[in-house]
Amino acid sequence: MASERSLKTTAGASIAAMLALVAAAGYFFALASPRLSVLCLLLALPPTWLLYRCLTGLAPRLTRQEPTMTAAPSPTPHEESLRALEACLEHAPIALFRIQSGTAERSVTPLNACARRQLAPGHASVPQRWQQLLAAQPPGQRRLLSFDTERGVERALVAVAALTLQGAPQHLAALMPVESELEAEALNAWRELVQVLTHEIMNSLTPVASLSRTACDLLADVRPLLPPDIHADLATARDAIARRAASLADFVASYRSLSSVPAPQPETVRLEHLFQRLEALLAPAWQARGGTAEFSVEPGSLEVRIDAGQLEQALINLLKNAVEATQDSAAPRVTVSARLSRGARLRIEVRDNGHGVPDTLAAHIFMPFFSTRKQGRGIGLALVRHLAHANGGTLRHARPVGAGACFLLSF
Repeated sequence: MASERSLKTTAGASIAAMLALVAAAGYFFALASPRLSVLCLLLALPPTWLLYRCLTGLAPRLTRQEPTMTAAPSPTPHEESLRALEACLEHAPIALFRIQSGTAERSVTPLNACARRQLAPGHASVPQRWQQLLAAQPPGQRRLLSFDTERGVERALVAVAALTLQGAPQHLAALMPVESELEAEALNAWRELVQVLTHEIMNSLTPVASLSRTACDLLADVRPLLPPDIHADLATARDAIARRAASLADFVASYRSLSSVPAPQPETVRLEHLFQRLEALLAPAWQARGGTAEFSVEPGSLEVRIDAGQLEQALINLLKNAVEATQDSAAPRVTVSARLSRGARLRIEVRDNGHGVPDTLAAHIFMPFFSTRKQGRGIGLALVRHLAHANGGTLRHARPVGAGACFLLSF
């Protein structure tokens, strides 16, 4: 097929020949030579036919190159409703998944942005395992599922409904992460329990301490009247009561700190400066033990709006736990690092090379009153979690790749 350029050239030549022959016919007609005029007109027929063929070949190409100037049809009310429904589905605050239930291997497809975030890198540690767990849920029930993430174990409420679309059976799963809400409710319950316990214990302890002091004074007054052995027994009993009352008062006072944490006073904090203060305060003690304490912030200009005092207290508590966990280590080491994680969240990691947290105890370490140490009161990690939640963050225990323990503060 002739190219477009050759067709245009031939068409131009045909037009020129036609014009020349028509002009010649007019000239001869003016000279009263009709035969020559007719001859010129007859000679103009082949260029005319050739022009027609060229224009026929160029017509489809010109049609394809012409831009469509027709206006797009306005959407119908049904189409507008469908688009509004799709927008609501995309931005729904719960994760929605479609599960193909008619096949042997059930495929899980995310239906909105929240569902895609659940399967995105940085959330579920093993997305395939999480999809298998979700696909195995029976319809018509609500369950609380636990799954591993980069921030530790989290829980989510899952509800599954069965339906048929286009003749194919399917399941629709709705998932709502509730880890933060459950932690907040648990912390509130523990705080209320501690308030009641400390109040009742102090109400009973105050008269005991007062009576022990009164008994001490009475015992001093009647000492000449009592045999030495009886006086010694009474003094021993009185000292035991006084010591136990003082110890119990100190115990209750420590738990009052958990139930009476002041409201945070947020301010803009440059983490590099905060870490420098912590390093100056705690690094010498690690060096005296033959170990190291490393602090790093990436980037160095990283800032966060938080209560600086409460963040320092939380990190100090975690570092105290690291000291106790590395007592048997030949070269104790702790690293504290801060950086931005996915979603522009601040992530502070405290990692040591101690004995770590056994898997059987990982679910209980944040509970008040729980401790694996003989002299422990089980308040350190509970207080850190409370401080994190008060400042809009979370505390997680992450399973480290090697030995030791790793705690993550996220804000």
